Amino acid sequence: MEHRTVDELMTRKVVRVRADTLFKGIVRELVENDVTAVPVVDGDDRVVGVVSEADLIRKPAGLPDPFGLLPLPHLRPRERAKAESTRADELMTAPPVCARPGWNVVEAARVMTTRHVKRLPVVDETFRLLGIISRSDVLRVYLRDDAAIRSEIERDLLQRTMGLAPSAVNAVVSEGQVLLTGTVEPESRSAIPVIERLCRSVDGVVSVHQRISYAGPPRS
Repeated sequence: MEHRTVDELMTRKVVRVRADTLFKGIVRELVENDVTAVPVVDGDDRVVGVVSEADLIRKPAGLPDPFGLLPLPHLRPRERAKAESTRADELMTAPPVCARPGWNVVEAARVMTTRHVKRLPVVDETFRLLGIISRSDVLRVYLRDDAAIRSEIERDLLQRTMGLAPSAVNAVVSEGQVLLTGTVEPESRSAIPVIERLCRSVDGVVSVHQRISYAGPPRS
């Protein structure tokens, strides 16, 4: 059982800007390419930061209301500096939060969640830009065909990993929701939670339920 990797899911054609790209140039790249953030790279295409709409929106937010009705927002020194900045290296968030091509979807999703970012530049060991992976890229695993999910669960997980007979436990998969049915020997009872946990880790699985019964009393 293997998760799909970042290398398989990432976008390889990446919009990027240089450290000296000016404010309007960054906005132009975002609008023309319909993206919400871009990596900032140096002369060797190594990622040094990421600049997003959130970094740029501080500039108009920090302007005085032309009608004098709204008070200026209270900005922390770092936020005020960004509101007054004009270049990518002044506006970007650094150091960048990046992914490696060999990561699986679980690793990428956890980093996005814990670091509160919507996308990750994908870099090699020298931090050279290889691609970018977004939340929507990770979520694409849930479009996986039900038949492929069932085949992986029954063949790779139940039979090869758990060593169960092909007729012992079957998986019914509908819209990524898995129902495990069948009968196992009483001594295999402790394996049921393990089977459920492994099934939940299969790419494309949304939920797992089981109705597995036992063949009879444990052998003495």
